[in-house]
Amino acid sequence: MGQAEELFAPTFRARRLNWIAIDDLHQPMRATVKIRHRHEAAPATLEKMADDEVLVRFDEPQRAVTPGQAAVFFDGDAVLGGGWIC
Repeated sequence: MGQAEELFAPTFRARRLNWIAIDDLHQPMRATVKIRHRHEAAPATLEKMADDEVLVRFDEPQRAVTPGQAAVFFDGDAVLGGGWIC
């Protein structure tokens, strides 16, 4: 069995992006990020890695970042966009 701390991840990549409030991510951007429905949005930096991929770097590691789940990026109450955790 693994240790509880092994469930925490400081980063993840998201693909199949859908931007709503911006046309594209041109430079690193601060946002809050939800990694599942009941997850409290956590502060992070978004950084473009490829045309359809961003790296999400949390300020504090988050528990149970799971490939296949949706991630949603927020600026306050405004939805910036989202993608699928890979």
